[in-house]
Amino acid sequence: MTLPIGATAPDFEAETTEGKIKFHDWIGNSWALLFSHPKDFTPVCTTELGALAKLKPEFDKRGVKLMGLSVDPVDRHSKWSEDIKETQGADPNYPMIGDTDYNVSKLYGMLPAAISGDPLTRTAADNQTVRNVFIIGPDKKIKLVLVYPMTTGRNFQEILRVIDSAPAHRQASRRNPGRLVAGRRRDHRGLGLQRRGQNDLSAGLERAEAVHPDRAAAQITAKSDGSRRQPVRQQQTRGRGDRGHHDLDQAARTRSRKPSTSAFKCRLSPDSAWAEANIRLEVSPVSLAPLAA
Repeated sequence: MTLPIGATAPDFEAETTEGKIKFHDWIGNSWALLFSHPKDFTPVCTTELGALAKLKPEFDKRGVKLMGLSVDPVDRHSKWSEDIKETQGADPNYPMIGDTDYNVSKLYGMLPAAISGDPLTRTAADNQTVRNVFIIGPDKKIKLVLVYPMTTGRNFQEILRVIDSAPAHRQASRRNPGRLVAGRRRDHRGLGLQRRGQNDLSAGLERAEAVHPDRAAAQITAKSDGSRRQPVRQQQTRGRGDRGHHDLDQAARTRSRKPSTSAFKCRLSPDSAWAEANIRLEVSPVSLAPLAA
């Protein structure tokens, strides 16, 4: 069974393309990315290893060490690296474990405990569950687990996004929303204020119509011409006590003034881009009779 998030990552000793390592000592005070492959020279894994080699500077900036794994022996990893460089333009610049005794694969729940035998006699399909990604923190706790099918390449930009959302990699107490690209600024508060403003305006119009249906009619039209933002100004036409003449004058001024506009960002559908739109608010008196105080 795959290890859950929050579990301590099992420690182990293993042979790699850069010599023998003890996993927890190798991690030290850094973060670690452990990613596994079912077999050397598989086409999808070949593209992944090349892509990760090109992205290694991004992981270095975040203090994340990279460690690959395949059940094939280390000497085959070296030959595979030559093929990766030739086809992908970059060879692995990080260590790769030769998990020939399946020890690491079993510790991390990628293969059943009963598996044994010569790894060279096993096919990629036999090891198809060895397609995991583990992000491990300096505390040696597992922060993320991903399992991919053999037909789908891993999304390392998504992995960078997860790392960026970790408390050790961000200054403020924020979360990463869906579809946020790794490395881009997270400005949730401003977006929230925009949306809250739109909700407040709609609620205000509904309340005005419910309380004074005979006093005002509100008409909203939206257009996306990108004009400058202007505040919405509402004109009061309600009378107070014996100030009826003042109310009539005020209503006349309201009728003669140009409608005001306000801009906000909206999207017409979940998949459409954000568009700058204008709200046009027209308030026209229907009944000019003053109200009693």
